Amino acid sequence: MLVLRKPYLLYVGDAALKTDCKTAFGLRDWCPQQVIGEWSRPNAPVTLGLTRLSPEQAAARGAGSLIVGVAPIGGRLPDHWLPDLEAALEAGLDVVSGLHSRLTSFPRLVSQAERRGVKLHDVRSSYLHQTVANGRKRSGKRLLTVGTDCALGKKYTALALARELSTRGVRATFRATGQTGIMIAGSGIPMDAQVADFLAGAAEALSPDNDSAHWDLIEGQGSLFHPAYAAVTLGLLQGSQPDAIVLCHAPERLHIDEYPDYPLPPLREVIDTYLAAGRLTNRAIRCIGLSINSCALDDAAWHAYRTQQERELQMPVCDPMRGGVAPLAQALQTL
Repeated sequence: MLVLRKPYLLYVGDAALKTDCKTAFGLRDWCPQQVIGEWSRPNAPVTLGLTRLSPEQAAARGAGSLIVGVAPIGGRLPDHWLPDLEAALEAGLDVVSGLHSRLTSFPRLVSQAERRGVKLHDVRSSYLHQTVANGRKRSGKRLLTVGTDCALGKKYTALALARELSTRGVRATFRATGQTGIMIAGSGIPMDAQVADFLAGAAEALSPDNDSAHWDLIEGQGSLFHPAYAAVTLGLLQGSQPDAIVLCHAPERLHIDEYPDYPLPPLREVIDTYLAAGRLTNRAIRCIGLSINSCALDDAAWHAYRTQQERELQMPVCDPMRGGVAPLAQALQTL
């Protein structure tokens, strides 16, 4: 499993849009105690509102890694950022990136890292010793967040549940499966970088045996209803062997995003499909509630939607960013 050195210095280069810096903002919001400051190119238009530190200053304060906190369309690392990354390596920091451009594809970065005895981490690469799943039942408890589609709150829901359970005195660990989640947690396995035969094995390795009262909150990926990404969803579901799932959904989506020929089924059908697939490795799997990304709804519409879904599905319905996930945590504690 990939493990990153904390605390972090967040780098946003000269990105022009806040939306391109969602990785940096996610780290700032979800692990602020592990973020030591920010750094960028001169006159960069985006700031995280953190203390601005050079790599040398950050290293002097105990930083372990520079995080490339930008995820632009296409995922390419601009050549004019390379001197900044070299400066971070020279200061003794590891450099971590989730871009499609591999840090290890730049000889000057590889040479600098080797000379200084630090590391380059391409989070989207597979760091896992690849093994086929064995299907063995593991001790401990597991929840997997699943979705009707991509990019609608699976990571935030798992993070919010891990935090809520911890405040209740329940032993809980967030298990990261995507690049931003791995950077937030400091460890994890990038599921979309695994060879198909080893997906379920990677999910097994991600959530190993644990204490019987401990909950792993596993970040979901993709959707069983997505024509491109269903495979990673199925491998993660069956390898995780979750005791519980939470379905994540955005009410305004009537079809898979950017796939208008793939309409979304009713939510009860979605839940039943996930449970049927999950029973291959855990016959006792159950859905304990819905996590809704309600940002497109005003307060009155959100209240009406939540009330309707709770009545129809007979389970708690929450928005992690609009009231929290206490009802979901309460449901977990009854299992």
